[in-house]
Amino acid sequence: MGFKTVLCVTGADHSDQDIRTAAGLCAEVGAHLSVRIIPAPMLAMSYPPIGDGIPEWPTGRGQTIARLNNRFRQIDRFSQEVARQEKRSKDIQKLLRALCLSYDVDTDYCDATGVGEVVRQRALCADLTIVGPALLNDSILGPLVINGSLFDTGKPVLIVPKGAEATLWPRRVLVGWDSRLEASRAVREALGLLCVAEEVRVALVDPKANYNGNGAEPGADIAAYLTRHGARVSVDLLPSAGKPAATVLAQHAIDISADMIVMGVYGSRRLRERLFGGATRWIFEKPTLPLFLAR
Repeated sequence: MGFKTVLCVTGADHSDQDIRTAAGLCAEVGAHLSVRIIPAPMLAMSYPPIGDGIPEWPTGRGQTIARLNNRFRQIDRFSQEVARQEKRSKDIQKLLRALCLSYDVDTDYCDATGVGEVVRQRALCADLTIVGPALLNDSILGPLVINGSLFDTGKPVLIVPKGAEATLWPRRVLVGWDSRLEASRAVREALGLLCVAEEVRVALVDPKANYNGNGAEPGADIAAYLTRHGARVSVDLLPSAGKPAATVLAQHAIDISADMIVMGVYGSRRLRERLFGGATRWIFEKPTLPLFLAR
């Protein structure tokens, strides 16, 4: 299994559910867990500027005093938040110590514009990012973490919706295949999972022979590739019947009792927020299955 470092991002007010999920997955494969706490209130908080000077007295003594009082209140709020996050960090470390894991825990203080870059830097040095139900349910932090970890790094993300039973030793995996670059990357990043699975089902929705790289037998090429790596593969050709491909794949995953769906993610930078909203709706509307995503 190629996952040696796993990243888990959690909000200040989130429960420990996401961390416990990530810790359980790390225990399965002997991976190091890197936890990053991003305090949710910090996304909207104005940090007290450092070294920006004090307004000149000619602007009005009363106005200056009011600004100073407001600055002191900001500093006090910030100090309280830092103290609260230090306690949160210690509580998480205590939890992970009890689980006998290799881990590190750190807190990143940044506003909304900096979250993506913070997560990107962390994800670049991880093999996999876990996005659990608490983060998925966070409409502010969730999209920022998805953008930073999935779209900005090329690294895979495992999305674990509420109620899903996630594992890095899946019994049966459904691969959504369409012969595009993103699907190929998802398969490559998931090779460790696919090779240990008892069964891999490669599913193509409305495939056409000799179209978009499918070859004379749609799915045969990717099935042969996976077989050479030791995976036990079969190919399912699915009609859409006018339904979106994601809906067809989700239903097929239920029908075959899959433990996980592996698929590529598409979209330009301008479409990210829209894509995340669509993906979130799909995740919550469909049955609870972990999604292994790559771009």
